[in-house]
Amino acid sequence: MNQNTDIVQRLAVRLKEARRAKGLSLDAVARLSGVSRSMVSQIERAESSPTVATLWNLTQALQVDFAGLWEARAESDIRVVQAAAAPVIADRGRDVVIRILSAPQTVGEHEIYEIRLGPGAALESAPHRTGCREDVVVLEGAVTITSGDERAALAQNDAANYAADRPHSVTAGDAAARVLMIVRDS
Repeated sequence: MNQNTDIVQRLAVRLKEARRAKGLSLDAVARLSGVSRSMVSQIERAESSPTVATLWNLTQALQVDFAGLWEARAESDIRVVQAAAAPVIADRGRDVVIRILSAPQTVGEHEIYEIRLGPGAALESAPHRTGCREDVVVLEGAVTITSGDERAALAQNDAANYAADRPHSVTAGDAAARVLMIVRDS
């Protein structure tokens, strides 16, 4: 492997690690950085050698040190998500705030979210992968869970498990609510 190929490979791995560490999708990184989704994907697959300007935009969007992309790192068995570093997705129009708590390495297998819903706000989701289930624990307030044609009302400290491979939603009652959600393959 020549030196340029080695650099592109290392860069691809580091950028992908940084994106996953923030719990961000390719689309989210594209929106935050102004770099197209296809270019981000090509860079992560080491199919493209980015310009310095593109790298700068990506490191700013991912909040990683430009120089840190080149450093070798050993991975710890303890994967910490610092509260201040946990990615947050806010949809103020729907009064829904989602904080991603799970380690990025677990995305697609076991994901943990803290979800804050304003009064009457709903987090509506399209079906996830076949066999996917969600667990919800109501930390504050009350919510209604819908999974397909089924509904369940939950009060504070109640928990539910339901199929997430069909349309589903979590809707707050008359007051704000906060839930812990775990998404996992069955």
